Amino acid sequence: MTKRVHQPREDAEFDFILRMSKVPVLAYFTGTWPKAIEPCRAMDLVVGGIADEYTGRLTTVRTDITRCPLATERYGITGAPSLVLLKEGEAVAHGTGPMTTAEVRDFLDGHL
Repeated sequence: MTKRVHQPREDAEFDFILRMSKVPVLAYFTGTWPKAIEPCRAMDLVVGGIADEYTGRLTTVRTDITRCPLATERYGITGAPSLVLLKEGEAVAHGTGPMTTAEVRDFLDGHL
């Protein structure tokens, strides 16, 4: 995972990142249960590349569902990997399941 991807350890840190961001936030929700591990690892590479590509236009946050349960509930996350694009703390787009880099670009470009 690239250094450009924030990894909050708890909900308070997640909320702090949202408040401090001057640009939209891509919240990437991950899971550690057996069926989620491989798809989330694949998405780590995609999201890391996207974070580098969209530097200055997007804040990227890798959010562990078990560490940030309030954020997970707030944005209606029911599976991992999931993406939520946030503008001023409000969700403007949701995506669930593994995506390619091109699919994530399409997901973002329609809303940025």
